[in-house]
Amino acid sequence: MKMLRYIYYLPLLILFACNGDNELNVPVREIEPSNNPLDVFIRENFTDPYGVAVRYRYVDRYVDPSNRVTPPRQELVQPTLDFLTEYWINPYKEIANGEEYFRNTVPAEVVLIGSLIYAGDGLVVLGTADAGARITLTDVNSIDLENQEWLFRQLGTIYHEYAHIMHQLFDLPPGFEEISPQGYTSRGSWFTLDDSEALRRGFVSPYGTSDVNEDFAEVVAFLLYEPNFFSEYVEDENCFDEACLERNQGRALLRTKYNAIVEHYQRNVGVDLLQLRARIQERLQ
Repeated sequence: MKMLRYIYYLPLLILFACNGDNELNVPVREIEPSNNPLDVFIRENFTDPYGVAVRYRYVDRYVDPSNRVTPPRQELVQPTLDFLTEYWINPYKEIANGEEYFRNTVPAEVVLIGSLIYAGDGLVVLGTADAGARITLTDVNSIDLENQEWLFRQLGTIYHEYAHIMHQLFDLPPGFEEISPQGYTSRGSWFTLDDSEALRRGFVSPYGTSDVNEDFAEVVAFLLYEPNFFSEYVEDENCFDEACLERNQGRALLRTKYNAIVEHYQRNVGVDLLQLRARIQERLQ
């Protein structure tokens, strides 16, 4: 899910009055780095090597004031960052051109929220990507790597949000919007669909039907974390009944999207998504 932020710049006129004999001496305030063990860990593992600031203390400017959230429990922050390192950072470092791509595109901020984000319209927000500068990850307080539902939801969120940065920097694959134009719904009605209907329309999830950019990000995320991606969304079923044939028509559209996305990454940043998927799937076995 993508949060859009609008910034308005106001003109500021500053007048300086001085003469040649006066010097302007303004003391520079130096802020001592925190010696908190968690802050040291973040600085050594995220800020220094990648330029990423991890925000785990609750600050209301990171969340829409109409939403309800719970801050992360401090003792769960480092396990969450270890999880991100193992399943997000390291897989990129292990493939050709992956580390360079990650360093060039990783957002400047990662914000951790303890709970899910409960929006005012009753929907639950799993995460946000803010103009390529910030990724917000939710539900930190429920961390459980043995719980497949939690694990896949977090992987789907981080890969989805990071995929938004790809299309923000390099646009969508040529003609991507025209692959299944009749299948899109809207941000206000996508949740009325079920998974089967989404597949028949050529989408990996109902949320993917809400917007072409969300469609792109969902296909990338499902490709990377879903063990049965190919059998569920790309390969045809051997069948003859009408419902199955409709699913296969949707899979044909998804094959086109899949091929376009894989080629888009390879052409623009030299990253092989299938190699990346293989590294991630090794960790999920």
